[in-house]
Amino acid sequence: MFHAETKIRVRYAETDQMGVVYHSHYFQYFEVARAESIRDLGLTYADMEKSGIMMPVAEVNCKYLRPALYDQLLTIKTMLKQLPQDHKISFHQEVYNEKNELLAFGKVTLAFIDTKNKQRARMPEALYQKIKSFFDANG
Repeated sequence: MFHAETKIRVRYAETDQMGVVYHSHYFQYFEVARAESIRDLGLTYADMEKSGIMMPVAEVNCKYLRPALYDQLLTIKTMLKQLPQDHKISFHQEVYNEKNELLAFGKVTLAFIDTKNKQRARMPEALYQKIKSFFDANG
């Protein structure tokens, strides 16, 4: 299983009148953490787009358990629980506060799309090889 962590501090503009993070901002936190997890593998979204692949969101969900509050330092855990085999990749993500309390969790599925013809494509080989090592027998 692949696992990465990203820290994000809640900004005032992300909260409502009660100082609670507005629900849609969790999807932005998920996006930041996904991009950083791919960067941790030595690749970037920009690299993939230059190679002819884009990754639009195909499905997203989030379950909220506790509120995230203004100025909290959040930890976003990003996991790949299985090795992708086709034109999609699913990231499981969890949001924790500084007390290590689980605040929310979700799953985001992205599709691999050819930038020229906008048709689905296979995962870039470079990304596949980086991820595959986490799912090898001892990984």
